[in-house]
Formats: sequence, C-alpha cells, structure tokens
Amino acid sequence: MKLILIHEMVQIALSAIWANKLRSFLTILGNVVAVSSIITLVSLIQGITEEVESVILSEVGADAFLVDRRGIMRSEEDLERTRNNPRITLADAEAIRRFASGVTAVMAEGRRSGEVRYRQHVLESVRIQGVTEEFIRFSTFNAEIGRLMTPAEVRRKRNVAVLGSDTADRLFGALDPIDRQVKIRGVPFRVIGVSRPQGSSFGQSQDEFAVVPLGAFQRLFGSRTALGLRVQPADPGEIDRAIGETTVALRVERRLKASEDDNFGIFTSETALRIFNQATAGIFAVLVGVVGLALVVAGIVIMNIMLMAVSERTKEIGLRKALGARRQDILWQMLSESVALSVLGGATGTALGAAAALALDRFAPVPAVVHPWSVLLAITMTAAVGLFFGLYPAARAAALDPIDALGRAD
Repeated sequence: MKLILIHEMVQIALSAIWANKLRSFLTILGNVVAVSSIITLVSLIQGITEEVESVILSEVGADAFLVDRRGIMRSEEDLERTRNNPRITLADAEAIRRFASGVTAVMAEGRRSGEVRYRQHVLESVRIQGVTEEFIRFSTFNAEIGRLMTPAEVRRKRNVAVLGSDTADRLFGALDPIDRQVKIRGVPFRVIGVSRPQGSSFGQSQDEFAVVPLGAFQRLFGSRTALGLRVQPADPGEIDRAIGETTVALRVERRLKASEDDNFGIFTSETALRIFNQATAGIFAVLVGVVGLALVVAGIVIMNIMLMAVSERTKEIGLRKALGARRQDILWQMLSESVALSVLGGATGTALGAAAALALDRFAPVPAVVHPWSVLLAITMTAAVGLFFGLYPAARAAALDPIDALGRAD
C-alpha cells in the first residue's frame, strides 16, 4: 500500500474521530483506564524489583552467602520448625574457618538499634552494627571522611565507630565529626570515619547507622546477642562447594546426627531474589489477567461503536464504492479508524500512567521505573486490540453493495 494512501486514510480516520468528539472520548476511555493502570503498576513492580535486588545484593553480596539462625522464612511451618534453633556464635564462625577449605573469609556481625548522642543532639533508634576484623573485606561502603576500622582496633575491642552520613549530619551538622566522642547507649565512642551517602530505600535512610567492633558491641548489648555470618568463597564460581563445606563444618561443630535436620539457615542473594521473583510473578500474572480483561472490554466497545459508525455512514460507503473504491479500500479505511481510536486511547493512557508512576517515585516512598519496553508494549497491545475488534465492522462495511447502500440511505 502506497504511503500517500496510508497518509490519506489516517487523515480521514482522525477527521472522523474529531467529528464525533464525545463518542470518541467515551470509546477510548476503556483503553485509557486499562493502559494507564498497567503502565503505573508495571512501573511500580519494576521499580520495587530493582530496589529489592539492589538491597539484597548490598546486604548479601553477589559472591557471598549468609548464615543465620533461621534462614529465609517462607511459611508459618518454617517459622515453627526453626523456633528452637540455637543462636549463631563465634565458635560457628571459627568452625567454618577451620574446616571449610573453599571459604576465604568469614565475618560475624550483630545488629541492634540503640540511642546515639552527641552533646544535646540525640538519635533514639540508630542501627548499631558490630563486626569482626573481616569487616573491610565485606563492607558495602567506603569512608567519605576519615577511615574504616583497622583489624587491630576490632581485635582489641576498641570503642571506635564509623557513622553513616545521615547519623553524622544529624549529630554534628557542619562540625567535623572525626575524633569527636559520641555516646552509644551511654558509652563513649570515638568517631574515626563517616560513610559515603548510600541514599534511601522505600523511604528509609540507608545512612543512619554506626559500625563498631563486635567486642564493643557485645559489651553494649550482651554476649548472647544473636549474630549472623557473612561467608566469602575462595572461588566465586564454586559457591555451592563453599556452602556444602560450611554446612558440614556447622553440623560437626553442633554435633548433629545424620538423621537430624540443619539447625541453622544458609542463603545467597540468588536464593532471596528467586523467592522474591516467584512472589512478584504471581502478582504480575494476576495483573496481566485483569488488564487483559479490561482491554477485551475496551475492544468490544470499539467494535460496537464502529458497527454504529458503519450503520450511520452507509450512504458515504455506498457513494465511495459507486465512485470506484474497492472492498479493500473500505476495509482498510474502517480498520484505520478503529486502530486510531485504540492507539489514541493507549497513548493517552501511557502518558497518564507514566506521569502517575513518576509522581509516585518523586513524592511517595515507593520506587517506580518507566521502561521503554513497557510503553512500546502498551502501544502495540492497543493497536492489536483496535485491529482485532475493528476487523468485523470493517468487513461488514467492505461487503456492502453500493446500490443497496445508497438505496438504504435514502
């Protein structure tokens, strides 16, 4: 089909839409609602997925795995089964170092919340993290001011602290925090470094924390505080081997019999991401079903409106055929109108959905990402709806006999 003919058909289609503005608006409304909904929700799901992936990778690491008391809880049965698991201890970390040859580093860490004070400035619920000397190997941030802790400071359980950038800003303002003393739960700690800003996640600051040696942490919160272990394989490509050796080392340390289940949890970033993706896949499937149903309803509306248009324009169609228009010319003309209606609704819905997603990302603590593929998919889907549901009215218009059409119009 020549480009000039396509251009002419599009012009006629848009003129017909403009001539019936109210009816056209009501026709495209279904597409607008369906497409704006899918763009907004897909953007939210995509944004949340990317944010969760970022958090998981920063917490676990792409080439490391975690050991804790319970592992990932998928159900109430898992929660009940692991209720009596013993806490992770430094002896467990030492057992892994001693028996797991495929492991190159093990860091024990504890996490609690506590008050941090500098003079009259008080932060009541700061994340306090106690770490062993492998901290530098596993750290997910660098110091923007000052430095990180040395292995010697950790071994000697010195009262030194590395603060998150938000913690430092709120406590010290424009003052230089290095070598100043803060009180963590009433105990003085010397500030030796401030982390580079890491931003926020789901509206929660990732920079409000204090990292201290594990020995000092245990003096603050008690030696029986629950610990977790970060384990780094000697070869990232053999992480399964490292996990297997770690499992054996812990079972030996805990004197578990062959018939007994593991009383500890091990998971990687890949495991956590797989579980999260399984959960979002179900949500996405429901979303696709609901939006698909909405598009079908919108398509049926377009088909009915186009059938009404064929009935109203019987004389026009008969006249065009009498003047030499072929069946395929009428067919393509009516199809172009139904596709134009559908795509117009899709484009409007895409713009509204993208605007809503960007507004949520900007003003609400919910990440949203509008990807080009989702916009392209929305436009393609609406064009397909217009083409499919416009086919029957277009075929009816093309099949009209010019003499009957002109006679019926009179």
